[in-house]
Amino acid sequence: MTDATRYVEQIPMHVGPVTLEGQRARLIPMTRDHVDALFRAADFPAIWEHTGTRPIETVDDMRRYVDVALAEAAAGTAVPFVTTDPVTGEIIGSTRFANMSLADHRVEIGWTWMRPDRQRTGVNGEAKAMMLRQAFDVWGALRVEIKTDVRNTRSRAAIERIGGLYEGTFRQHMVVRDGRVRDTVYYSIMDYDWRDPNHRAYKNAVSYGIMPNPEPLV
Repeated sequence: MTDATRYVEQIPMHVGPVTLEGQRARLIPMTRDHVDALFRAADFPAIWEHTGTRPIETVDDMRRYVDVALAEAAAGTAVPFVTTDPVTGEIIGSTRFANMSLADHRVEIGWTWMRPDRQRTGVNGEAKAMMLRQAFDVWGALRVEIKTDVRNTRSRAAIERIGGLYEGTFRQHMVVRDGRVRDTVYYSIMDYDWRDPNHRAYKNAVSYGIMPNPEPLV
């Protein structure tokens, strides 16, 4: 991508609930019917150690978590998913598009967590590639943002593997569990990164059999 000024049509993105099908993960729209199964998948304290979410310790905690996600969806700022095993249908985690600015063609991918036995198995890499394809090739996003705790080295490495470019650190960005003041690191992937065969985002997608569309939508 050159430094030349870019112009696009000022037509907001049109987004909505969608099911994303993969070999390792199937992402389905979150509903209140998923609360109990989500809690069983989330009932591991280590999941919440580096997140901005208060630890999910009871079913009621998960019910409130889901209600917030669905309220954001109703407001048009989020598309929350339940992550399932594509073979068994078992719920193994969750993720979402959030903080969406439809007029700016910008979305964030986050609120991602997974049952410990499914971590580092390729599920997250494939799920993120499917979400990037949805954002860039279907919705016409120009920019995808991903953020995490500066201390979460595992998450940072995962973001970089899928093509996230480190943009900077927001100091004293959030107050998280136990009152700790968290510094947050921001990463981004642009639509032209997604279409570049030499970029990590493209290579990660292809490794899961997902071929980015070479033509921009906007």
